[in-house]
Amino acid sequence: MSRLPVPSSGQPARRTPLTGWWTRIALVFLILVAVVTVLVTNQLLTERFTETTRNRAELRLALYSGNLVSELRRNSIVPQLLARDPALIGALNSGDYSQSTQRLISFVEEIGAASLMLLDREGRTVAATDRNRLGESHRQGRYFVDALRSSDTIFSVTEREAGGYRFTYTRRVDWQGQTLGVIAVEADMQKFERAWSGISEAVIVTDSTGTIILATEPRWRGLTEAEALRRAPVDSAIERAIRATADWTSLPADAYVQGEAVMRMEGRISFRGWRIATFTPYASVREKVNGFLALEIMGFAILLALAFYFLSRKSAVRMALFQRESAELRTLNQRLQREVAERQKMQGKLEVAEQTLEQSSKLAVLGEMSAAVSHELNQPLAAMKTYLAGAALLLRRNRPDEALSSFQRIDDLIERMGAITQQLKSYARKAGDALAPVDMGDAVVSALSMMEPQLKRNKVRLTRTMPDRPVMVMGDRLRIEQVIINLLRNALDATQGVDAPEIDILLAAGETVTLTVRDNGHGIEDLDSLFEPFYTTKQPGEGVGLGLAISSGIVNDLGGRLTARNADGGGAVFEMRLPIFEEDKIRAAR
Repeated sequence: MSRLPVPSSGQPARRTPLTGWWTRIALVFLILVAVVTVLVTNQLLTERFTETTRNRAELRLALYSGNLVSELRRNSIVPQLLARDPALIGALNSGDYSQSTQRLISFVEEIGAASLMLLDREGRTVAATDRNRLGESHRQGRYFVDALRSSDTIFSVTEREAGGYRFTYTRRVDWQGQTLGVIAVEADMQKFERAWSGISEAVIVTDSTGTIILATEPRWRGLTEAEALRRAPVDSAIERAIRATADWTSLPADAYVQGEAVMRMEGRISFRGWRIATFTPYASVREKVNGFLALEIMGFAILLALAFYFLSRKSAVRMALFQRESAELRTLNQRLQREVAERQKMQGKLEVAEQTLEQSSKLAVLGEMSAAVSHELNQPLAAMKTYLAGAALLLRRNRPDEALSSFQRIDDLIERMGAITQQLKSYARKAGDALAPVDMGDAVVSALSMMEPQLKRNKVRLTRTMPDRPVMVMGDRLRIEQVIINLLRNALDATQGVDAPEIDILLAAGETVTLTVRDNGHGIEDLDSLFEPFYTTKQPGEGVGLGLAISSGIVNDLGGRLTARNADGGGAVFEMRLPIFEEDKIRAAR
């Protein structure tokens, strides 16, 4: 009855199987692409994030090592300073220690040490910041015996009775060639253990024998690394099998800590052959890799879901399944976004912590500024000695009026010494003092008067060129004279051993005030490290290397600049440039 063309009986049978096979082939191909992509991505991301984690572990390792060395060096200079303390020497001479403990307590907060102890010649604790240790006998202690035998500072590591180790610097206290006792300074190294225990990784520090002396795990102390790692095995073989099956990313484990695979990083500490090692878990790497893989899987799942949607939209059951899968994927996406946000937040906190550690390392140098007092007072003390000898000679010759003049100069030097110590304290605290107009010519004359005995004693030919009119700058005269004296003293030291020592001083005024000090010494070997603290070419005991560092800081505080260079004909040239003080401009501004 119908006139429509009727297809042959074989056409529908051929068309439906071909369409089904192509659909299946396309789905299988998409699945294979997804599997290959996930495997390749897993391999590449695992290597990438493992390298990133390793780099961060190396950075933390360098920070930890730097902080340890900084703390040890900061405490190493304390015994040398306390061994020269007049109050402690007087207490050991007189046997009156009533004020010694309080004096040590007043030092410990400023120094940052764990404890301070003063031992007499018999090894008995006569003063200590920890009053419970008063009366203890250290006569048989190696640190006490070694300190008595040596004139240098002795470092020792001893085991505590309650666990852990003590890190102690000891030094002999001498007076007029006689040994009075020993000063002991214990460095607070346990604070690093407390800081490290707040992070997710394990840290150990071993000495030159391989013994663990610092560790985030207290029971590791006193063991070797191999022994410490054997103390935390996986509980059973079943747990090891489950963990190996679950760790489908197959990350290579350097070691296992408490049953967890970790990455081990080791570094050398530039102190007595010590080494430091960190154990970073691979959990963070797995989380990052799995997060990216989940995003890829989610993308392929969406493609598959779309394919199934177009292929099975006539089926209500398959549509409901697709909707349910889409809802789960959205939930997973939101959870991944929250995890990514949390990781970004933690990375920001890590950057802040690293900046804080770097600033603490810089500020640790300020703990050693007490050594600058002895450096800056050497010159006034030498001048006082000269004036005292002259006064004694005048008194023997019945010339009391001239002797009184020498005593007056000594009194001025004592006031200057007090002012220098106050200026050094203000320099360490970066406190700004009131400035006033200063005549640079008068400052140069005053500094030369201070250095006159040394210049005459060394037979130095001094050439001085200065303008006739006053050359004014805005600053602190005492600090400016301090810089000039340091430059003259360096020039005097540089001309030691020269046949005809010469020092030229040139004061010039233009857009800035320039004071040039030139010598005919041997020149400067390392210009880059010249103004760094504690850099010196002198023999031990002749200087601590703080003069130029302090002078550079003073000139910078006054808005100027201190530079140095080697002269063409030999010797060194130091130039101090300061802004010129123009009174007319200031009066107009007012």
